[in-house]
Amino acid sequence: MSVSPFRAHWSLAPDIVYLNHGAYGACPTAVLQVQSELRAHLEASPMRFFVREYEGRLDEARTALASFLDADPEDLSFVSNATSGVNAVLRSLRFAPGDELLTTDHEYNASRNALDWVASRSGAQVVTAALPWPSPTPAAVVEAVLARVTPRTRLFLVDHITSQTALVLPLQELVQALRARGVETLVDGAHAPGQVPLSLRTLNAGYYTGNCHKWLCAPKGAAFLHVRKELQEDLKPLSVSHGHNSPRQDRSRFRLDFDWTGTADPTPALCVPHALRTLERMLPGGWPALMADNHAKALAARKLLCERLGVQPHCPDEMVGSMATVALPDGYPTPPPPPYYRDPLQDRLITEHHIEVPIIAWPQAPQRHLRLSAQLYNTHTEYQRLAEALEALLR
Repeated sequence: MSVSPFRAHWSLAPDIVYLNHGAYGACPTAVLQVQSELRAHLEASPMRFFVREYEGRLDEARTALASFLDADPEDLSFVSNATSGVNAVLRSLRFAPGDELLTTDHEYNASRNALDWVASRSGAQVVTAALPWPSPTPAAVVEAVLARVTPRTRLFLVDHITSQTALVLPLQELVQALRARGVETLVDGAHAPGQVPLSLRTLNAGYYTGNCHKWLCAPKGAAFLHVRKELQEDLKPLSVSHGHNSPRQDRSRFRLDFDWTGTADPTPALCVPHALRTLERMLPGGWPALMADNHAKALAARKLLCERLGVQPHCPDEMVGSMATVALPDGYPTPPPPPYYRDPLQDRLITEHHIEVPIIAWPQAPQRHLRLSAQLYNTHTEYQRLAEALEALLR
């Protein structure tokens, strides 16, 4: 089996075919080295670091990330992960009995749980739009969502790229259509930054939170929350700290609140600029070439698996990013209760064939989908090996 020369940039186990970058990402060794140096610098003089250096370093990281996302740095704050960003927004807003909180049936489980919990405490109702599946189209997705909007709809929670089905949703059209109806959108963009081109300035969603540890390949614990300026006043982080009553006038309350929520390891966020530069330099065309390469690889892998398993692709190419799902034949042993990543077929792929790839019960068992990821370190022969393993196991 051929090994990608890019794999040398990551410390992935050499005996594992890793086709699951979308789950937790993987951080290049060069970025981890910078993080180690930052941690050593911090621990050498914690007072110097946090009191005299931290704010300036954080501003530099924020500016670099804002440039990549085409956003105003003033509207951007770091959080630990996208789930924290979703919770910060949902738990800051106020809802009343009779209010409707709209989402889709493809929403990520953790974010859906947060939505359900907030609704249960306020008496609001969660309304679920069923997206067309299989064979969705961008227009059909927009139509399905707008059909569930009523005068009581207060917020729309949506994945930019769905976790279970890896669909790149028509976010620009959804945000614009919802705003025209007076409804703000909270985007769970956990997978999107670095997987698809993203301009937060153009999108103009009310709230957008995304991970930096997945496709941007920063260390775990780096994520962001972007809030449109006129909506920032009502937002608070999950931990309210010193910024709440700070007398400073040189910074917005939004940044004072979110930039310091208590002592924690800030090095994941501070490594974001280095992660952006590291990935940008891996291909001559930089980030656009990297995203295009991963997209083409994901499409080719999906085509290969569909042909070998005798199934049809479930969505058009335009709704695929650097991940893709493939339907699996029914009849394999029923998976245990959640977490879904302990599917028996997934366990056999890793234990017998040393292939790491998630199998997801969707829409519900025994229906199942495989979700593959495509990163620079993956090769076509790895997907061929996956196809051969699946043929053997499913027989």
